[in-house]
Amino acid sequence: MSLRFPLRDLALAWLVATVFSGLPSTLYALLTGADPLEATRAAGRMLLPGANATPVLFAAAAVVHPAVSALWTLVFACLLPRRRVALWALAGSAAVAWLDLRVIAPLLFPSVAALPFWPQFADHLAWGALLGETLQWRRAARRA
Repeated sequence: MSLRFPLRDLALAWLVATVFSGLPSTLYALLTGADPLEATRAAGRMLLPGANATPVLFAAAAVVHPAVSALWTLVFACLLPRRRVALWALAGSAAVAWLDLRVIAPLLFPSVAALPFWPQFADHLAWGALLGETLQWRRAARRA
């Protein structure tokens, strides 16, 4: 399969989606009084399941989250149609959320599976929306 978008656009979309996709669950945690760092620690435990020190888990999460985001960005880059990119990326991210949170996490990553579902689902949707909107914006900018 080949990439359907320029690599430079994919890199920018990946960066935007990776940096900002955790906002929904972080805001939810802050508004409900939950621990806003728990999702970051859970991501770190994907790489270091036995770790408990927050700085170590943050460092591991700083590797895991961008890597997982890059994997899905490459998958989307090969599968997304060039039209209505944002809509398709959003729909695709909902499917990825279900796969990640309901299939993969319970089997392999119990710390992620233990997180509240809907805030994590919202993070996945934010990731898809940000990825798709950035790709769509870059395409429109090239046309102009």
